Amino acid sequence: MSNQKDYQFIEYTTSLCPICLKRVDAKIILKDNKIFVLKHCFEHGEQEEILEENAEYYLKRMQYTKPGSVSKTQTLRKNNCPFDCGLCPDHEQHTCIGLIEVTKDCDLKCPTCYANSGNGSYLSLKKIDEMLDFFLDSEFGNAEILQISGGEPTTHPQIIEIIKLARKKKIKYVMLNTNGLRIADDEDFVKELSQFVGGFEIYFQFDGFNEDTYKHLRGRDLSEVKMRAIENLTKYKIPITLVSTIEKGINDQEIGKIVEFGINIKYIRGINFQPVAFFGRLGTVNKKNRITITGIIQEIEKQMNGMIGVNDFIPLPCNVDRVAISYLYRVKDDFIPLTRNLDIKNYLPVIRNTFKFDPEDFLKDLVKNTMCSSGNCCNYLNLLKKFKKIIPDSYLLKSKEEKIEYVSENTFRISVTSFVDAYNFDMKSMKKECVHVITPDLKKIPFSSYNILHRK
Repeated sequence: MSNQKDYQFIEYTTSLCPICLKRVDAKIILKDNKIFVLKHCFEHGEQEEILEENAEYYLKRMQYTKPGSVSKTQTLRKNNCPFDCGLCPDHEQHTCIGLIEVTKDCDLKCPTCYANSGNGSYLSLKKIDEMLDFFLDSEFGNAEILQISGGEPTTHPQIIEIIKLARKKKIKYVMLNTNGLRIADDEDFVKELSQFVGGFEIYFQFDGFNEDTYKHLRGRDLSEVKMRAIENLTKYKIPITLVSTIEKGINDQEIGKIVEFGINIKYIRGINFQPVAFFGRLGTVNKKNRITITGIIQEIEKQMNGMIGVNDFIPLPCNVDRVAISYLYRVKDDFIPLTRNLDIKNYLPVIRNTFKFDPEDFLKDLVKNTMCSSGNCCNYLNLLKKFKKIIPDSYLLKSKEEKIEYVSENTFRISVTSFVDAYNFDMKSMKKECVHVITPDLKKIPFSSYNILHRK
């Protein structure tokens, strides 16, 4: 009989007991070529939860990490992470995406809703104005991405005024997070939204094509509604990111089809896959239905016959534990992953801590670094030459509208964002989570801990 354990210890972390929500000691372990969190609650016993389905990806992810960016904090260390959220000084990353829930009202009752939305109140324009000023100040006047969410934000009677206000504040990029019901049936509203094109996109809930998928995840068949919404948005040239919640055994077999669909629609700029998280309205938790970041990218490789592979994805440097991304660029009639020609980990100093990729900013950063006196100048010069094959010098001379068209036609991004719940909670990744809910009492709380612990 073997006297060895059935796993390999990788590292120590802190987790939560999903039953009592108390902090518990935990191990990150490797078993059967997968990564798990193994923890013990003195009251509720030993618990094991999968973190990643591909151990090799997980173990290599730290090659891509880099120092976090500074953000102002609002609370002190008192009860220890994640109970001091606000942000507290223990947090390791600034706000890549600031999320404001402008209403609790929603025209759907999704079984998987993290916000448990339904009938509810609206935030006033005055309060939203105050929250936007707070967001800007907390990022030293350089807020990058605002996501207007809810509830369903398009039910807010002043949604157009809210977007105008955000644009007036000089926030670099604004996303409208929507289920698309109003967009599908109100073309005049879509026409109004088109005035914001340029630093604006629709973050569009899109879970697949099958009736049963939508009934399970959203409570009703929305397949035709989604297509009408996309048709209206593309008619007015409004950039779209498809946001697909993926649950194993429900719609994971549609992942490749979603990618192919997105690539072939001109104004769909990218896809964000989100493994279903076990919080919010979700009732009975079936942990066997959990899919991970690497589970999704393995399905992409399998379902697309290698056109996009596991090795075409890299961990996002600002949060290597919970986000994987692949940028694609057009070569004639095909899209090629950028990582096939570039070893991104060699260029981390010129990659900003953000979800937002701006070709113009990237080119400027590269030019700046090729003029420096460090030993990496030749390395950056080589990258600049390669990158100009993708984004030529003529791009900088284009008008705002021409730049939008060029990016829409020639680039595409696929990201996978895995939010933390009480089952797979890992303190290390929690401290670097960079999607933050901005609350009416002027705090910034990481999206995951907000939904696990702080949502009222």
